[in-house]
Amino acid sequence: MLHKVIRAASYLGQSLRLMIGVPEYDVYVAHMREAHPDKAIMSYEAFFRERQEARYGGKISRCC
Repeated sequence: MLHKVIRAASYLGQSLRLMIGVPEYDVYVAHMREAHPDKAIMSYEAFFRERQEARYGGKISRCC
């Protein structure tokens, strides 16, 4: 039972981070190591910058 609660909390945390736009660097690193071992892994800073560019297109839109 405790295992299920911990697992649900983990999924909830991941969902909340994705909703507010916090990228999952650990998931990215694990994917790169497994699926693309021949490619270089971006640093956290480069990864975060790339995710922000992908999300906002390098622009911050506002009304004023």
